[in-house]
Amino acid sequence: MAEYAQVVKMLGNGRLEAQCFDGEKRLAHIRGKMRKKVSLIFPTISGSGGSTIEKVWINQGDIILLSLREFQDDKADVIVKYTADEARNLKAYGELPDTVKINETDTFGEEDGECTFEFGDEGEVDVDDI
Repeated sequence: MAEYAQVVKMLGNGRLEAQCFDGEKRLAHIRGKMRKKVSLIFPTISGSGGSTIEKVWINQGDIILLSLREFQDDKADVIVKYTADEARNLKAYGELPDTVKINETDTFGEEDGECTFEFGDEGEVDVDDI
């Protein structure tokens, strides 16, 4: 059985505390497949092949799907982390309560390798004035 939830607190070591939308608070384990960067090699007809599964970044406030454990109702396993857009769609479809706040900031790994800076229009600063 699966249940939608929102991350309440990151506990470290691949664990988190989640508030499920059935009203229960559960300790969840992040599967190893979601925690590690894994390379899969699938040969193709052209001879080249392979794909990489990227690490999934989970933060407080994110919407996740948990696989509930049959004999441990207070524990679960994270099987999907939804992006903000996907979570908004789930809310629009009625899968999530109307009261849920969607985390607007998705954290991506070093996917693009880019870093952005914002500079103000302060003009030049005289070092002697500092």
